[in-house]
Amino acid sequence: MSEDLARQSRIPDGSSASEVDCPRGGVPAPQPYACPVSTTTAPGDTVIQPSAAEAVRIGVLAVQGDVREHLAALTALGAEAITVRRPAEVELVDGLVIPGGESTVMDKLVRAFELREPLLRRIAEGMPAYGSCAGMIMLADRIVDARPDQQTLGGLDVTVRRNAFGRQVDSFEQDLEYAWSDPSDKDTVHAVFIRAPWVEEAGPGVQVLARVSEGAAAGRIVAVRQGNLMATSFHPEVGGDRRIHAEFVSIVRAHRLQQSGASQSPEREDTA
Repeated sequence: MSEDLARQSRIPDGSSASEVDCPRGGVPAPQPYACPVSTTTAPGDTVIQPSAAEAVRIGVLAVQGDVREHLAALTALGAEAITVRRPAEVELVDGLVIPGGESTVMDKLVRAFELREPLLRRIAEGMPAYGSCAGMIMLADRIVDARPDQQTLGGLDVTVRRNAFGRQVDSFEQDLEYAWSDPSDKDTVHAVFIRAPWVEEAGPGVQVLARVSEGAAAGRIVAVRQGNLMATSFHPEVGGDRRIHAEFVSIVRAHRLQQSGASQSPEREDTA
């Protein structure tokens, strides 16, 4: 890996990729890089204890971006949250969160860490994935203003525009109507937009979960889901609202239960 890429991934020169700072603890995470609950949750957080059937391991792509906030949110919801920085770790998880950051840098680091091919394969196999901000770009099939050499993992039949809302100084917050999985839930979500993309076009199989409600960008799509893939332009991990992460954890649990059921079903014998 080049010195420039190492700096962008915030890995100290000469240190192991396993030396990951856990949220609010600063203690390097041991193999398999799962941070203990005490370092991933804020004081006063209630940690949900799932049943054995509901236990899932969710990875956070940890090459660049706001990794620790996602780890904290997932852990508070009862998931085993681990960092993913090596190809072997891609195989350990039931689902993956791709955090915010800088999409072009993230793309380069995913390739530098030889993560691209295993991630493409797992997503194609149906592994649930959630991308926030830059993560939305990474999951998009198409980018309007991509750099010449920029690649995405794809999977979402959407076209996105990078930095659509402007520069860092144009960052803003807004309450949005959101299509929760529970139709009776009419609560809004408080969205934090930081150099965020938006969805220019969504394919027929894509469910639009949220749009900008006011301002010059009113009506722009900022949250989508397609099958096991989900993405938001905004950063739910920043404000401490766990509901977006809870929706994703539910997707991961449902997929894992489905996979477990399929693997345990006896083969049916054909009879004459």
